[in-house]
Amino acid sequence: MSQAKEVKQDRKYTKDHEWALAEGAELVVGITAFAVDALGDITLVSLDVKVGDRVEANKAFGTIESVKTLSDLFAPVSGKVTRVNAALEDAPELVNEDCWGKAWMIAITPDDASAAGSLLEPASYSAHLEESAH
Repeated sequence: MSQAKEVKQDRKYTKDHEWALAEGAELVVGITAFAVDALGDITLVSLDVKVGDRVEANKAFGTIESVKTLSDLFAPVSGKVTRVNAALEDAPELVNEDCWGKAWMIAITPDDASAAGSLLEPASYSAHLEESAH
């Protein structure tokens, strides 16, 4: 299996190829290996939010730039930003190196604790990847 098709079983997904991992009351958000593979070498991560800001589901909270393209980063749920990964400003290459771990982007405390239920389960995201490949 190529890394681009890798799907971690411990988190939920969006159709925009972002992942959300529940850590207590927070959802930690990042982009998937499929997104990293599609983008290529990441050259810039701009997170346009700070701790305490509110984000809205499906609205952009920043951008990610690669040698190929510029893409928006979308919040998977509405809520309050509780953490921002400032390391990405100085080291955007972390996204290429460890998109599932060190390159998390933001953490959100959702307005609605059940909001993550609307995200894709790992099996559904895998199916979405298969459909995207055709």
